[in-house]
Amino acid sequence: MSEQESLAKQVTVIKPAKGWEAIGRDVFEELIRYRDLFFFLVWRDIKVLYAQTILGFAWAILNPAIQIIIFTIIFGRVAKVPTDDVPYFLYCTLGIIPWTYMAEAMNFSSQSLILGQSMLGKVYFPRLLFPMAPVAAKLVDFGISLVILVGVMLFYGITPGWNILYLPVFLLMMICVPLAAGLWLSALAIRFRDVKFAMNFLIRMLMFTAPIVYSASTIPEAYRFLYSLNPIVGVIEGFRACLLGTPIPWMYVLPGMVVAVILLFTGFLYFKRMEKVFVDVI
Repeated sequence: MSEQESLAKQVTVIKPAKGWEAIGRDVFEELIRYRDLFFFLVWRDIKVLYAQTILGFAWAILNPAIQIIIFTIIFGRVAKVPTDDVPYFLYCTLGIIPWTYMAEAMNFSSQSLILGQSMLGKVYFPRLLFPMAPVAAKLVDFGISLVILVGVMLFYGITPGWNILYLPVFLLMMICVPLAAGLWLSALAIRFRDVKFAMNFLIRMLMFTAPIVYSASTIPEAYRFLYSLNPIVGVIEGFRACLLGTPIPWMYVLPGMVVAVILLFTGFLYFKRMEKVFVDVI
């Protein structure tokens, strides 16, 4: 074998996927091959987030705890928002814990390509790893914040019923929502830097479009289906029902599940379509 033939065998041609190839098996096999890089990006996000902080991981507890206390005073004691006979402190805790994860994962995932732009033009690897890494990294904060949830449930003597078996479904849905948003927003943020400034406003708006500080039963019946199209509603209501032992409100959950799947699928397609221009326009 000549030296020229030997060099030719070492050349790898990388071409952008077209059409349905973007969601083919090769994409998932590629993600598996680069799993070590994915774990590195997740670990990097965790370390960078709490680098040079005094309290470190304690912020994962303080952040939701402060929100819970403030909302309990304002909406529970002053406004006296109805919560279907559930103590407001408990009710708010069950909403704030999953919401905090989704909001922070969504925010960091949307800016993942911008923050990692120094790596994009140097070496090839699946760009999907960028929006996926913050979503996985924030699960650490979510796991730590469960200490609050367990403590509050023990204080009120709450024991989950058999529908706790549905909890993994809602945890998966809780992960899919910020991942879907991250795929869409990170790809958009490459071309439109307004996304960064719009995120704070968007997250504040989303918080009050879900039953976090109020009960979904207060929504007029005529608007409940439209309201349930927000996948965050299904996550919060399902998460709360699983831990309180109340019946799963499928009327709020199922429409949100369908929307979450559609957003995840279309976000994946849009991300893969825009992937070929990331380096050129960033």
